[in-house]
Amino acid sequence: MGSAAGNLLGEETSPYLLQHADNPVHWRAWGEPALAEARAGNKPILLSVGYAACHWCHVMAHESFENEAIAAQMNDGFVNIKVDREERPDIDQIYQHALALLGEQGGWPLTMFLTPDGEPFWGGTYFPPTSRWGRPGFPDVLRAIADTYQREPEKVTKNVTALRDALAKVSTNRAGDGVTIALLDQIADRLIGEIDPVWGGVGRAPKFPQTYVMDVLWRAWRRTKDDRFRAAVTNTLTHMCQGGIYDHLGGGFARYSTDTEWLAPHFEKMLYDNAQLIDLLSLVGKTTGAPLYRQRLEETVGWVLREMVAEGGGFAATLDADSEGEEGRFYVWNEAEIDTLLGDRAPLFKQHYEVTADGNWEGKTILNRRRSGGLEQPEIEAQLADARATLLAARDKRVWPGWDDKVLADWNGLMIAALADAGVVWDRPDWLAAARTAYDFVTTEMQRDGRLLHAWRHGRVQHAAMLDDYVNMTRGALRLYEATGDDGFLAQAESWVAALDQHYWDDADGGYFYTADDAEALIVRTKTAHDNAVPSGNGTMIAVLSDLSLLTGKPAYRDRAEAIVKSFAGEVNRNFFPLATLLNGAERLARGLQIVIVGDRKDPATTGLMRAVLDQALPDRLLLVISPDDHLPNGHPAAGKGLVNGKPAAYICEHMTCQAPLTDPDAVAGALAP
Repeated sequence: MGSAAGNLLGEETSPYLLQHADNPVHWRAWGEPALAEARAGNKPILLSVGYAACHWCHVMAHESFENEAIAAQMNDGFVNIKVDREERPDIDQIYQHALALLGEQGGWPLTMFLTPDGEPFWGGTYFPPTSRWGRPGFPDVLRAIADTYQREPEKVTKNVTALRDALAKVSTNRAGDGVTIALLDQIADRLIGEIDPVWGGVGRAPKFPQTYVMDVLWRAWRRTKDDRFRAAVTNTLTHMCQGGIYDHLGGGFARYSTDTEWLAPHFEKMLYDNAQLIDLLSLVGKTTGAPLYRQRLEETVGWVLREMVAEGGGFAATLDADSEGEEGRFYVWNEAEIDTLLGDRAPLFKQHYEVTADGNWEGKTILNRRRSGGLEQPEIEAQLADARATLLAARDKRVWPGWDDKVLADWNGLMIAALADAGVVWDRPDWLAAARTAYDFVTTEMQRDGRLLHAWRHGRVQHAAMLDDYVNMTRGALRLYEATGDDGFLAQAESWVAALDQHYWDDADGGYFYTADDAEALIVRTKTAHDNAVPSGNGTMIAVLSDLSLLTGKPAYRDRAEAIVKSFAGEVNRNFFPLATLLNGAERLARGLQIVIVGDRKDPATTGLMRAVLDQALPDRLLLVISPDDHLPNGHPAAGKGLVNGKPAAYICEHMTCQAPLTDPDAVAGALAP
């Protein structure tokens, strides 16, 4: 590890920061001591932001941060701060915005140059060690920035002022009258034009899953019965499930595809992507009945429970893109390996998984079935499954990619909600149990004095919770309440929302800030409804508050949800594309459907009614099962309703009005069918 006077990352918990603990760079973690050091020496700050599974972060580290000459240049001219964007998304969000304002495309590694007060004045992403690919060499960048800072401070001041003003505007929401169903239909119609008609997905390479955009289109199909919307989603999902972005041996999806055909992924696997894809596979799979979607769902959950459960039962963050210094090495094959391992089973496997002597990616083969739109006959699939098991056993003996086992409250909330919902929809108690274990871990290990914290690793919990931590964990609690009927989940959800209202709500302009009012003061307190790699916290909160209003009958929750929609509605007409979660939340608020079943959960008649509801895979379904002895609050639309002639009964309620009770599962299914 670095000495106390040099590299100070050795005492950190983040696997990403620890990856850099032996660099000759005098790295510091973000904090007041590092900023004070910059002020004392009147040095600019070099801020480097990345994460443990990031391929290009590794490349820049090997090329520059491990280079003694470049490190000496960094140490001489700068105070060098290293940030794990997964541990400090609040910091990453600010400086990614700053980079965008400079006209540069964001990403990781993020390389920003700041004043000693943390104000940005220039930046970029990856820089090579010498000029190439149209990018300046990193030593040249360092020399130019250090010279400008010392000799032309007026240029730095000019940039700082311009970026400070622009960042303030980025964090100012644009209010409007609301979001109507007619507007949602218009937006869906516009989105269809952005979908690749052949391979699915949004636009061309690189392609990200963008599940929240798929949700917009799927909802549009449910509303309008226009099959263009349904086809756009199923075509996209099928190609992702059959492409190389999917791990056909181990299950789970990589972060994105570098090409239009979903063949060559960026091989890192992120917890948050897979949580969102589990939700989408469950919804579309239940609606269509397609065996492909169910198999990919089961395989992806299988991967999560096999490889992504961290110490104590929370979920780990990521698996790296690299192993043995090469991107994708763990996942790719050559024909000779497959022939040797599979023997006479090889020809069938190679035919279905595009295995050739020349390979399909850098001379190697990324396994895929992108030329097939579904599964083969069961006997063929059984043979392929047997072959995959053989290859997986062999792959497990390779040097594994790095595993970032820190537990993040926000990403865990996404996976808890996905597993809880899929567990009840597909009748998988083991999935539900895993969700509950992770929830118990977060509530036990990652709360202090009633407040959530963001990150846990190896017994150390740190960093104040951000909006997404509270919102996603609250959503997870509500899905667990829906699945189990345990009132403790509902009580915790209400408690977390109370904390958000107290510490994050903007009384002046509406919407929730990303950080709490008593959190570390950064150069700007951000507030946005834009989706990023994860769904927007403000957008998700609309759906959370809508559900709470239906479950409790408390109008204040609905009022707050409507206030969020109006707080950001003015941005929809300007650019709706990054607002998909907000749009989906607005629809849930407008069309929220609650089905209340009165009956004992152990009674087969009750479970028959529940199954009739769950098999419909409604995107805005909210299922509440109460025993005949329970009493709903007076403000609830189903308050006072009970059994019908001694039989369990289902009440389908929209807002404050419930239809006549139904006791027959077929009648319930018919009433809920699209």
